[in-house]
Amino acid sequence: MVQSKKDKSEMTLPRVQKSGELAILSTIRARAAGIPHRGVRLGIGDDCALLRLKADEELAVTTDLSIEGRHFRLNWHPPESVGHRTLARGLSDLAAMGASPVAAFLSLGLPRHLTQPGKASGATSASWVDRFLDGLLNLAVEYDVPLAGGDLAESPIAIADIVLTGSVPKKQALLRGGTKAGDRVFVTGSLGGAAAELAALAKSPRKFARKTIASQNSPHLYPQPRVAQGLWLRKRGLASAAMDVSDGLSTDLAHLCEESNCAAEIDAEALPLGAGATLELALHGGEDYELLFTAPKSARLPRSIAGVPITQIGRMVPVRTNRARVTLITGKSSQPLEPHGWEHFS
Repeated sequence: MVQSKKDKSEMTLPRVQKSGELAILSTIRARAAGIPHRGVRLGIGDDCALLRLKADEELAVTTDLSIEGRHFRLNWHPPESVGHRTLARGLSDLAAMGASPVAAFLSLGLPRHLTQPGKASGATSASWVDRFLDGLLNLAVEYDVPLAGGDLAESPIAIADIVLTGSVPKKQALLRGGTKAGDRVFVTGSLGGAAAELAALAKSPRKFARKTIASQNSPHLYPQPRVAQGLWLRKRGLASAAMDVSDGLSTDLAHLCEESNCAAEIDAEALPLGAGATLELALHGGEDYELLFTAPKSARLPRSIAGVPITQIGRMVPVRTNRARVTLITGKSSQPLEPHGWEHFS
């Protein structure tokens, strides 16, 4: 009998019963075995995984690092959320390229107590790493991406490094550098909701947990990568450039403008604000994992793609010596929009 994705995501899976690297790796291998994929010829168990692509496809590869204390906190984020977010970050990168997910590779560095049943925070007896895998593998089932390999090591803090591979037809990947003056600027979904939730979480972790965590309808704890939307845009050839909004609209749009050698004008009133978001959070908050893309004036775009709204927020314009790379238009006034999103070492 063929199970639905929902059924598969709710299967009872083996837990880590014994401590030690080999026992944990054995459990991960058993849990990952339930997500087969045509692109993986050989998965966990050998020195390397073997991936299979069609002759007319290219391999897209992305990597994202999640570090305790920087990207998540053990006393703020439930383990399921950390696992979900770890995979979602990489899937969002594939979505921005219009790539179909092929396989994931996970490297974990963990303190010993996070591998032991009954030692993790929460009411269940499952270990932190088991609950982390619940979040990651449930999302993997939803997007049909198998866990094909990785590494495991003891570490003084929790670290999760994800590598995602995807396939895309040759010379059809969505890039940051394809837009030109006159193109329109769009975003999927809404902006600033994840940053608003993070602010609420930082202010009162316990109150936020009671209100939000159980529902799993949280743009910060459980972001939804826009894979279907990226595939739709790529297959129809409507987007001239694309990237995901992970560091904040002001920062990510500046990257797109730089790669395309263009400037942009953004209409403040057009920005689709997420729940609880201010204009400031929508511009600079980050971790929305929406798609930011441009399209020619002639392109006919629907109001939504696969159930997610599409909003035009501005336009691309020529670069001028005395004009900012990105300009924010508010009513009848305008001002330079400096990139104040997330940036390491800033």
